[in-house]
Amino acid sequence: MSQSDLARKAGVDARQIRRYETGEQQPAFMVGVGIAKALDIPIADLAGIPEHKVNLSGDWFAGWQSYKDGQEVIAVQPVKMQQQGELIRVEAVARGRSVEDGGYLWSGELRLWDNEILMGWYVSVDSSVRSKGTLFFVLHPQGLEMQGRWVGLSYDGKNVTGRGSMGRTDEDARRLIREAASQDSADDPAGATP
Repeated sequence: MSQSDLARKAGVDARQIRRYETGEQQPAFMVGVGIAKALDIPIADLAGIPEHKVNLSGDWFAGWQSYKDGQEVIAVQPVKMQQQGELIRVEAVARGRSVEDGGYLWSGELRLWDNEILMGWYVSVDSSVRSKGTLFFVLHPQGLEMQGRWVGLSYDGKNVTGRGSMGRTDEDARRLIREAASQDSADDPAGATP
């Protein structure tokens, strides 16, 4: 974007933009807000304040371990994540299983802590399903995937739990669940892990 285009979009004179770029002057706060808006960037980026946060917005696949009639069931479903700072809104965009097999749509929120832990909640958006609970994930250092657990109220009981994962592909989400299950077996060869 040229200086004159930026000046026009930000509502200031082009000479003033040159002064800002050469460091002769610093913009007043409201001018800075206008420039950030014109550039479509956060004001913190314009001010040079590093965010150091991974960006988790976009399309993901959530993998869930649950049980039906004593048998393990793994379901994977596409989800959309929208991040604003440390708060991430998550919404399932399709069921991982059929409704008859217990599949449902859900939404929730996660909070990012120290760029490594995500904690939050989920709730069914299907009116006939009472599932709701908490989520805990450990994030890959570059934000590529996450593994964790869900605990909540479901059709199977009042306080049930299982492994959870999120990856950028269906295969990644399934692989992460298998890795977590094999780690459970290695940690507890007697099979006492819930």
